[in-house]
Amino acid sequence: MWPTILIASAAAYGLKLLGYVVPEKWLDTPFARRITVLIPIALLSALIGLWTLVSGSQITFDARVPGVLAALVALLLRAPFLVVIVVAAAVTAGVRALGWLP
Repeated sequence: MWPTILIASAAAYGLKLLGYVVPEKWLDTPFARRITVLIPIALLSALIGLWTLVSGSQITFDARVPGVLAALVALLLRAPFLVVIVVAAAVTAGVRALGWLP
């Protein structure tokens, strides 16, 4: 396992160093700006999807799913981020307390 961790660490460091030698004109295009804005959104969406729907190596539907859906509704209603978090936690806790989903 340690060789994998060391190789991944070296690769991440190498990519970071590579960012310093990329010419600025390559990064100053509208396409590059759009990509750099969208990459974090895509990564965070994938993480949320994994944390919500996967338990171990199986896809599950439990109380986290209604919580994330409630957070999505709160975001669509333009609620502040803290309110979104509280709504998601409250819905998840409520679903678990009522015993509707595990």
